[in-house]
Amino acid sequence: MKKAILMPDSFKGTMSSSEICAIMRARILEYFPDCEVSSIPVADGGEGTVDCFLEAMGGERVTVAVKGPFMEDIEGFYAIVNNGQTAIIEMAAAASLPMVAGREDPRVTTTYGVGQLIRDAVNRGCKRLIIGLGGSCTNDMGAGAAAGAGVKFYNAQGKEFVPTGATLAEIAKIDVTAVRELLNGIEVVAMCDIDNPLYGPTGAAYVFAPQKGADADMVKLLDANLAAAAQTVKAQLGVNVADMPGAGAAGGMGAGMVAFFGARLMPGIETVLDTVEFERIAADADVIFTGEGRIDSQSLRGKVVIGIAGRAKKVGVPVIAVVGDIGDNMEPAYEMGVSCIFSTNRVAVDFSKAKPRAKSDMSLTVDTVLRTLKLGAGMK
Repeated sequence: MKKAILMPDSFKGTMSSSEICAIMRARILEYFPDCEVSSIPVADGGEGTVDCFLEAMGGERVTVAVKGPFMEDIEGFYAIVNNGQTAIIEMAAAASLPMVAGREDPRVTTTYGVGQLIRDAVNRGCKRLIIGLGGSCTNDMGAGAAAGAGVKFYNAQGKEFVPTGATLAEIAKIDVTAVRELLNGIEVVAMCDIDNPLYGPTGAAYVFAPQKGADADMVKLLDANLAAAAQTVKAQLGVNVADMPGAGAAGGMGAGMVAFFGARLMPGIETVLDTVEFERIAADADVIFTGEGRIDSQSLRGKVVIGIAGRAKKVGVPVIAVVGDIGDNMEPAYEMGVSCIFSTNRVAVDFSKAKPRAKSDMSLTVDTVLRTLKLGAGMK
């Protein structure tokens, strides 16, 4: 084996994708010391996305003074990769749930700082913006981010304001002139791995706001305000975000990215694969190792393992998935490009007992895979 590519997702609650890459790499080099091992840790757009891209691609980590969830001064950050052409921005850098621990209130928290990060990246010359949607403490439909980048919102009295979850319904006029000028010639992509609509029983407020501190009455208010804002956006900007799959991501920021920034919503893994130029780096690979905490029917809809497998199949590179659990009826995964699937669950114990041994089990499972490769293919 001369070249291996490592592209695992994290095992939520046990190992980060970077930690898994390190374990896989160490084992591979034991068996194939001359192997070229390329590690590309995968993130889903939430916390850690910037660091994963920097580890995979190199680049520059930029820190910027921005506003936090309560409009307080904080230090935000993002990454610049691809020779200064692409910015990787995770909204969690300015509006994450941990930032408001103990004082959660999605009626008033804002994504304003995310818009400031976007403006800074463009002013530094970036021509492509990748925005990770995940881990937010907000429910402002991305209106805060839009305001931070230059969009002006006015109420019925003509007063300019920064809308939040509690005040989205007060938007009467939207002026996107400044942001359209800012983003002229700029490609904006939002990493989005959910298909929830903006509002309704499966929308941003009902599904996600309770974990951000909303009680039942607050959820109703937030949902009604999202619906009202969607109507205003349609009337003012001619963009219908109401039923758009993914519009409900990150407190409705999926909708806001499309409406205010002209972004495309793309699955996280597809965004990663495009950005790292997967087809180019995989062309001469002997094998790709990937994985996720559990592979099941949900995975078949395009999560990390299947997303990688589909692209790898086109260039004829085998894909080995090392996962925590394997769900039933996974045979379609093989037709979609996965060569084989190995589970790290070496003993039958519940998660509380499996968690402390997760790294050891990963290492031993990869050892088994490599022994099989060496035995079956006679690789040297």
